[in-house]
Amino acid sequence: MALLDGVLADLGLMDIAGPRLAGDPQPAVLASPLAVAESAIVSVAASLTAAADLASARTGRRPDIALDTEHVAAAMRSEIWLRDADGRGIDGFAPLSRLWQAADGWVRTHANYSWHRTALLASLGLHDGRDAEVQAQLAHVIAARPALEVERVVYGAGGLAVAARTQAEWQADSQRTTAGTSPLVNMVPLSRGSMPLAKPGQLPASGVKVLDLTRVIAGPVGTRMLGALGADVLRIDDPHRPELALHAVDGVIGKASTSLDARTANGRQALHRLLEQADVLVTGYRPGALRRLGLDPDQVADQHPGTIVVTLSAWEMAGTWGGRRGFDSLVQIATGIGWATSSDGSQPGSLPCQLLDHATGYLIAAGALAALGRRARTGDATHVSVSLARTARWLLDQGSTPARQSAGDDPKRQADRYRTALGNGWSAISPPGELDGRRLSWPHLPPAYAQAPPNWS
Repeated sequence: MALLDGVLADLGLMDIAGPRLAGDPQPAVLASPLAVAESAIVSVAASLTAAADLASARTGRRPDIALDTEHVAAAMRSEIWLRDADGRGIDGFAPLSRLWQAADGWVRTHANYSWHRTALLASLGLHDGRDAEVQAQLAHVIAARPALEVERVVYGAGGLAVAARTQAEWQADSQRTTAGTSPLVNMVPLSRGSMPLAKPGQLPASGVKVLDLTRVIAGPVGTRMLGALGADVLRIDDPHRPELALHAVDGVIGKASTSLDARTANGRQALHRLLEQADVLVTGYRPGALRRLGLDPDQVADQHPGTIVVTLSAWEMAGTWGGRRGFDSLVQIATGIGWATSSDGSQPGSLPCQLLDHATGYLIAAGALAALGRRARTGDATHVSVSLARTARWLLDQGSTPARQSAGDDPKRQADRYRTALGNGWSAISPPGELDGRRLSWPHLPPAYAQAPPNWS
């Protein structure tokens, strides 16, 4: 699989065989004019391959790895298939998180979090109120302004709005940035430490401690996959920025979850005490946003040598874009994916899943596992960086073809094949992949958002 070979080269895992694949290589539920199915399968395959390499580095034996492509398709839509005790799901998008027609094009907004909703409305001179009324007012205001002006005004006020661009327009806008030139998974030497990995266990990452400072989908997908592969993952949230209902369950599967107020001296000290024992730190903030906490890669290398740092960002760019927040839906629209998936050429389309989030999440896991394998062999720590914009470029670079027309299986019936109980009546999709013929499973069940003590179990 040439596409997988390229990713493995980024990870420093050249000439290593990927997993045995079973199932349809083009699951109908992932049908798209872009290479969604291929990218989804390769991202998960990369994480399993890196896990097998880590097992080899720690034990001298490489486990047999296998992957069901239909399982991948269900996992790529995992937040859609989350169910409570009554069989109900949770809507992932708020009413003001949507596509709007501007005076000269289209704008995508993101207002799932209350503070982003407030900033969006205030930036355009609107008062908050009932959703139906606010939607009508917002539609009217945006329709009267150019798309780029809406983007500029809303971002300037701390909100989130992105003008729809073609791929060529995005490339022109971002040609002086790192996302256009960096590898899909960028791995650079960081530090050398004397802290050895824990003794190996049943799974490739058994005994590895992962400190998770991520939110929403991409980061949590990556860290929960590390949990499924044996790592002890501790997620930390800011108590002043509570997670949304969907992600307070979906985002803490496979890990322990706690909260710390890093704005206080005691909170920062507690954070660094945890980091002192961590093998891997995964962060999901804008470049430089964690510097005040001493958590930028160079600071971690200085204070906690040997710790692997994985950084996730939306744009990973210098200049204006580097300081902006972003989510999968916004990156799709900004980078040209919206127009590349349009069904009629008059309104941007979207991918059949939040691929940028999910694929990047599995690449986070792959990068962390490859870096752990390197550390097990050499003692060297690595800075692994990924971004949604880079994953978007990777997807677009594969070109487009007419989406395959196939009725396929009923999506819900298909997803239920891979459903697993989480506890307390909740259920979700199990982690994709097999090691030595045994399916992966989730630890730390049932999910309990911010209920764990701030220490390693």
